[in-house]
Amino acid sequence: MLLRLRTVLADSGIAFEERHHEPTLTSQDAARVRGDPLEQGGKALLIKAGESFRLFVMSAALRLDSGAIKRQLRVKKVRFATPEELHALTGLVPGSVPPFGHPVLPFDLHVDPSITDNPHISFNAGSLTDSMTLSTSDYVEVARPDIFRFAK
Repeated sequence: MLLRLRTVLADSGIAFEERHHEPTLTSQDAARVRGDPLEQGGKALLIKAGESFRLFVMSAALRLDSGAIKRQLRVKKVRFATPEELHALTGLVPGSVPPFGHPVLPFDLHVDPSITDNPHISFNAGSLTDSMTLSTSDYVEVARPDIFRFAK
């Protein structure tokens, strides 16, 4: 996953910073070891909305508003992927999912405006011990997400 991320970013001419660090299990841990504000962290959540899995990314300082997702996508049911589903679909563990859909991960990508409120985004890059940071404008350019508010 780390190699795929490096390739996508490099092929797009995107500058990024990469860090190897102790394992981080929470967004708070990741922000602490990176030395970044919690708000800068991109929390990537694999969610089943209706009948399909989609990737949702929001500031690590916020919580999910599932009602906003239901309204925006016009679905009745929204739930987090189980750790087993996450692993089967991505090969990743909770907390290691990078904030990218196609072509990095096979999902439609939705981003909350709380991400674009910060000049940079930091995230775990496919493992609990590797992180990347890049400018938010570059992230939006390469990731091409659907942006709507679903965090509170």
